[in-house]
Order: sequence, then structure tokens, then C-alpha cells
Amino acid sequence: MEFKYADGRNKDFILLCEMLDDYLNEIVGGEKQRNQYAQYNTLEKIHDVVLVYDGVLPIACAGLKYYKAGVAEVKRVFLREEYRGKGISILLLSALEKKAKEKGYHSLILETGKPLKAAMGLYQKTGFEMIDNYGPYKNMADSVCMQKTIL
Repeated sequence: MEFKYADGRNKDFILLCEMLDDYLNEIVGGEKQRNQYAQYNTLEKIHDVVLVYDGVLPIACAGLKYYKAGVAEVKRVFLREEYRGKGISILLLSALEKKAKEKGYHSLILETGKPLKAAMGLYQKTGFEMIDNYGPYKNMADSVCMQKTIL
């Protein structure tokens, strides 16, 4: 496995995000069900990305988006299905946290959904705790927001 840093315009990041969208559509019953979230998942404002490769194959991604001074929002976390259960997601989030520290962030926040039990488990396993829904997710009943302080 090789870890690389990029930005939201990286072609492999875009490819993995398209795969993530397809995966989410399967879980929640189609793109129409996710329309309210799509506007918050665009790639333009994601400036720091971690990509994981198996040889030349991009297999995982995660990004950081500025939220406010000292706080970055974790966005577009994805791992190809055939690579799950091998600890790669934990390493991915660790690499993302390292990048966040380098950028001067002291806290990470994220939004996930109630149907994404495995994702919530991963985030809790890596030190994220549930918080009240923030920003655009305040009134979204299926949203679960989390936060982690990084030092």
C-alpha cells in the first residue's frame, strides 16, 4: 500500500468519489434519496486529500475541507469494498489526521448517516465522538455528526 497526498482535483480522487456516490446510492435507495446531501459533497473546496494505492490501483480516499479556524471537516471517505476489513481505513484516517495537524487544525468534524453503521464504527474506533448536528446538517434526521480533537 502506498499513501499519497493530493487535492480535490486529482483524477483518482474524483474516480473514488464517484464510486462512493454509487455505493451510497445503493445503501439509501438511489440518488434521489441523497439529493439534500449532494450540495455539501462537492469537491471544489476539498484542498487536502489522502489517496491509498495498491500498486497503480487507487483503492481509498479521504479529504479535508476548511470549516472554521482550527477546524477541518472530513469529507469523502471511501475504501473499495474488496479491501475492507484489513485495517486500511484506520491507516487512511491516521494519514488524514497527520495532514490536518500539519495544516494547523486542532479539531476534525464530520457528518455521516445513520444507515452507515460500519462508517460510524470506524470513526468511533479512531476517536471520534458524536456531537449535535452542525451547520447544514442541523435539521437532517438521518445525519450523525462527530468530532475529534487532535493534538
